[in-house]
Parts: sequence; structure tokens; C-alpha cells
Amino acid sequence: MLNDRQFRQLLDSLNSAVLVLDDHLQLRYLNSAAEDLLAASSARIGGVPLAEVVWESQTAEEAMRNALESGEKYTVRRAVWRLHNLETCTVDYTVCPVPELGLLLEVQPMDRLLRIAREDALISAQETTRNLVRGMAHEVKNPLGGIRGAAQLLQRELADEELTEYTRIIIEEADRLRNLVDRLLGPRVPVRLTPTNVHEILERVAQLIDAECDGELKIRRDYDPSIPDVPADREQLIQALLNIARNAMQALDESIGLAAGQITLRTRIQRQFTIGRRQCPLVCRIEIEDNGPGIPEDIRERIFYPMISGRAEGSGLGLSISQNIINQHRGLIQCDSRPGQSVFQIFLPLMNE
Repeated sequence: MLNDRQFRQLLDSLNSAVLVLDDHLQLRYLNSAAEDLLAASSARIGGVPLAEVVWESQTAEEAMRNALESGEKYTVRRAVWRLHNLETCTVDYTVCPVPELGLLLEVQPMDRLLRIAREDALISAQETTRNLVRGMAHEVKNPLGGIRGAAQLLQRELADEELTEYTRIIIEEADRLRNLVDRLLGPRVPVRLTPTNVHEILERVAQLIDAECDGELKIRRDYDPSIPDVPADREQLIQALLNIARNAMQALDESIGLAAGQITLRTRIQRQFTIGRRQCPLVCRIEIEDNGPGIPEDIRERIFYPMISGRAEGSGLGLSISQNIINQHRGLIQCDSRPGQSVFQIFLPLMNE
């Protein structure tokens, strides 16, 4: 038979979070996974009502009390828990009444799995779009080259300056379309990763944005100076971050005005972060935040696709190019937006893998 200590060791070895509640829904036991999930130790929250540590809804609390009375277990999918530290997490959990003990909750955190699913879907959609664009670019660029060449030959044969003005327009428009196709394809040069100071890159971005808006926009820095050099391609990473910051600047200019706007550049270290299906021991998190109107809800899930823009004058290529560059760095880019606040987060592994 297992003794008390062995039972605790067994439960602490589980990946699932296990919580035991008494008849008053007060916490009696948490295993190690539950302590990690709730960001609190058993010693601190033992004997505390569950509702003071994590809150879902009044309906959820009533369901637990009904389970105590009926003795029937049940499972809840995709529940959103608000923790005592004001953070939220999405979980699946099963409530099992145990005679003379109370309730046993087996909890599976779902945030990581949901994020992986979203990333896989986004990467798959992006790859499909990129292949479509490559095919389209090939079909468009060939006739464009022929049109441009024919216009040049015709221009040489024409003596009338008024007629050569028409051929010049043809040549310029062909060049404009070719440049648009090249931008759709994104950077064609593979990234060359070298140790790079991420704060130097952000300062360069800030300098360029400040020059573009003539110093009208407030740019706030919130850096973690302890972050080591990141393996990155300096020029391409500048381009990726500049696209995001420039979008924020233009959105602020069109909505509340540059004088009332603010962009915050923030850096932090994050440990044990999953990018795709890779567990990274350390990542650098770069945030570009603005106090603008937010991204329209109808395009929020599609902003990284080519030709999707919330601005009438936008090309819809900047964020797609940024995502392509970050993907080449084996990183991740994501966005959280609501009226009054948009935050783009870029996660870059701090060591080559």
C-alpha cells in the first residue's frame, strides 16, 4: 500500500492539475501542476475558497455545489478561468465528487494547445497563400516584361513627344506592377543570423518613425536591459518591426491624431515558451503597443494575410511581410487588439536551435 507521502509524490508527478475541495468549496489540496496553473502555493491558498483564487461564473459554482449533493461527476470544456492575479486561462476540467472528501477537480490547461492549433492553421494558410502568390507572380511578371519591352521599342521609333509620353506611362505602370508583385513575394534573401542587440534595432525603428511623423508622436521605451543578443538578421528584423510600428503610426494619424497618440516599445525575457511545437527555454518578447482605435473585428483574424488592411489607403502587405521575416527567424508574431489598445508581440528564440 502507498503511504501519504508516496500518494503526494504520485500526484505531483502528473501533468494534469489536481485540486481537492471540501464541502464548502475550500481548497484542501493542490498538486504541483495546480500550483503552476494557479500561480500560487498550497501553503498560501490552502483553506481559501476556490472563488477567491479562481473565478469562472456563478453558474459554475452552483454546478459544483449540485455535484456535491447529487454525487454525479461532470466535465466542462473550454472554460475561461480568471485567476487571483487577474490573468485568464482556458481549461478543460472534470469535477468528481468523492465521499467523505468533497470534490476532486482534474484540470487540463488548454491555452498552449489552442495556441498551437491557431499557429498551425495560420502557418498552413500563409503557406497556401504564398504558393498561390508565387504562381500568380510568375504568370503576371512574364507578360509585364513583354509589355515593358514592347513599349521601350515603340518609344524608340516614335518621334512625336506626345506619343512617347504614352509609352512612358506604360513603362512606369509596368514597373509599378512588377514592384507590387515583388512586395507580395516578400524578402527573397534568406536570413543571416548573427548576434544582434534588439534594443539597437528598436531604437533604429523609433528613429525612423520619429522622422516620418516630424516628432509629433510620443514614443515610449520600456526595455529590459538584461536581454542578451538575439540571433537575428539585423536589416530584415528592422523591416519587420518597422512595418508594425508604421502601421500603428498611420492608424493613430487617421483616428485620434499623432499628438494624442503613443507607441510603446517593450522588451522582456520569457522562459519555457512554446513556438509552434518547439519548447524554447528562453525567448525575447518584443511588444509594439499603441493607443489607437484597434483593429476592426471583421479582419482581426486575417491581418497577417496579404492584401488585408483596415485602412483605406493600406496595401495590406506590411504585416504579411513581417510575419514571413519572423517565421524565418523561427519566431512567432501575434496580436491582441481592442479599442484603445493594440499590442503586437514578437517572440524570438534567444539561442540557435
